[in-house]
Amino acid sequence: MTVLITGAGGMMGSHLAELLLDDGEDVVATSFLPTIDLTTVDRAVRFRDLDVLDRDAVRDAVAAHRPTVIHHLAAQSLPTVSWTDPWTTMRVNAEGTINVFEAVLDVRRVDPAYDPVVVVACSSAEYGASLTPENVPVTEDTPLLPLHPYGVSKVSQDLLAHQYHANHGIRAVRARIFNCTGPRKRDDVVSDFGRAVVRALHEGTPVRHGNLETQRAIIDVRDMVRALRELARSGRPGDVYNICADRAFRISEVLEMYFDAVGRRLPTEVDPTLLRPSDEAIIFGDTSKLRSHTTWRPEIGLETTVADVLAFEQAQYARGVR
Repeated sequence: MTVLITGAGGMMGSHLAELLLDDGEDVVATSFLPTIDLTTVDRAVRFRDLDVLDRDAVRDAVAAHRPTVIHHLAAQSLPTVSWTDPWTTMRVNAEGTINVFEAVLDVRRVDPAYDPVVVVACSSAEYGASLTPENVPVTEDTPLLPLHPYGVSKVSQDLLAHQYHANHGIRAVRARIFNCTGPRKRDDVVSDFGRAVVRALHEGTPVRHGNLETQRAIIDVRDMVRALRELARSGRPGDVYNICADRAFRISEVLEMYFDAVGRRLPTEVDPTLLRPSDEAIIFGDTSKLRSHTTWRPEIGLETTVADVLAFEQAQYARGVR
């Protein structure tokens, strides 16, 4: 089976590529402006350039490889960036998704039997204002009320996947991905804490942080990519699935896990630039539907994830990566 991954140069896409290669799949790993250190990825993963905003390039890639499965992960994925650049956020996330689906339709015009599964990486950010303590864990039927441009762009992506399934019969499966982290991640609270703790140990700088009172259910990337693989195999076309950890933690508890991992408390300091204009008090999703349609269950606890991220960041620091 040939699997095309867009956004393989990100934390999630790179782990997915490694998993599928271990499964013996023929993986076409595409990337544009990677957000990770590609030297940390298994050398068996061979990256190819693909800008999802280049309509012709996307069409040519799908036509050349005729993938059985497409994992569409390419995105502008940072809510903070979406505040300052909503234009690029909307273009990459919405227009890039259109280009993937239109590429499938272009191939179908030549080969009517072409019928890939397209797993689209959507986001818990779509729920936005619906993520309140009395509503969580939210189900897939919860109203979509995003609170930042990134969330709005993901609603667009989500509904485009629904529309292309409804109108064209494309076997699109929507994965609403909740907070996910692990080795290679950048610009989330777990990886930020990991780098800050390593700097504090080596340089004596304080661990800078934003709001510590919000609560997040944070899933390990290795559990996440297994869920994506299962949705490609068993997810119902046209349907949507939450992928989330089993428990929400306060961000202050995540920081304490780092202190436990290094065996001592470190100085901390509030960083005003890490405080967002609006921030969901809690992000936690119900995964009953995913569990009922697949064999997936999360296996890796957050303490293990924190320890693995810390080890990764220590190794990066030793290599001179700051």
